[in-house]
Amino acid sequence: MKKLFASALLIASALFAKTDINSLPNSLPMSSYIVKEVGSGEVLMSKNKNKKIAPASLTKILTSILAIESGKLGEYVTITKEATGVEPTKAGFRVGDEVLLLDLVKAALVNSSNDAATAIGIYVGGSTANFAEMMNKKAGEIGMANSHFTNACGFDKGSHYSTADDLLKLSEYAIKNRVFNEIVKLDSVAIQPRNSDKTYRLRTHNKLLDKYQYAIGVKTGYTNKAGGCLIARAKKDDKDVLVIMLKSKTDRWVLAEDIFEKAFTMTKPEEEIVEDEHLQKESGYIAKNNKSKKHARTKRVAKTKSSKKREASVKTSKNRG
Repeated sequence: MKKLFASALLIASALFAKTDINSLPNSLPMSSYIVKEVGSGEVLMSKNKNKKIAPASLTKILTSILAIESGKLGEYVTITKEATGVEPTKAGFRVGDEVLLLDLVKAALVNSSNDAATAIGIYVGGSTANFAEMMNKKAGEIGMANSHFTNACGFDKGSHYSTADDLLKLSEYAIKNRVFNEIVKLDSVAIQPRNSDKTYRLRTHNKLLDKYQYAIGVKTGYTNKAGGCLIARAKKDDKDVLVIMLKSKTDRWVLAEDIFEKAFTMTKPEEEIVEDEHLQKESGYIAKNNKSKKHARTKRVAKTKSSKKREASVKTSKNRG
């Protein structure tokens, strides 16, 4: 019995131990990424940084910056049918709700609410089409030369794309704004329209804020096309690091924490990686994380056939922030 217990303990320790940062492969399991120390301006790691990829809800950083810079944060926005008709994730606003523009920005950044982002676009731009033009103009001003936006939410519609390098430029621009920084570190928000007794309580999608003590923002993203995306920022001692992750092939939160820990100890940058992702083989890093997930799955109680049928009928959200 003692031997069996010891073996089980050893297996559990191996599965859930933190990754040795020195064992991180040079090419991390993502389509594209870039890691930068903000203070020094030094890019520490990058792969396919100029590859055009769907940015999913990372788009809402640009949407929110346009709202913040509009000078209208203290104004109330009437929620329209167009805003409520978008795909989830949604805050659940009702047609006719009068919501402070600042609160819509909070909903878009913290909860990745598509109804909030759409309402921002309609109010600030006059229409969703006009707002898309504003987005592209602002992107050009920031220097995002390899990006194009068609909507405020990050839906995979038309030519909606960006790159890790461009999103880094956007992030560096955004974190200079005090209002933006205060919002992206929140783990929840409560929003009450001025003409309603209903309070919308929304939680962040950014699990890193709870999992990693040095995390201070910024934004998550996911669509079926974009996969798991994340822009994260962490500060430790005298280092301030931004990480842009696009189309992650493993757990975003574990990977981001490992990247930060490596970045905080690096004394010199790594060479830029440019590679064809179709030629990549599964790394030991992916295998390790997948093994942890499989182990967790074996502990679940087997579902009945009826419950499986019920689950199959539930559609997966196309844009989950």
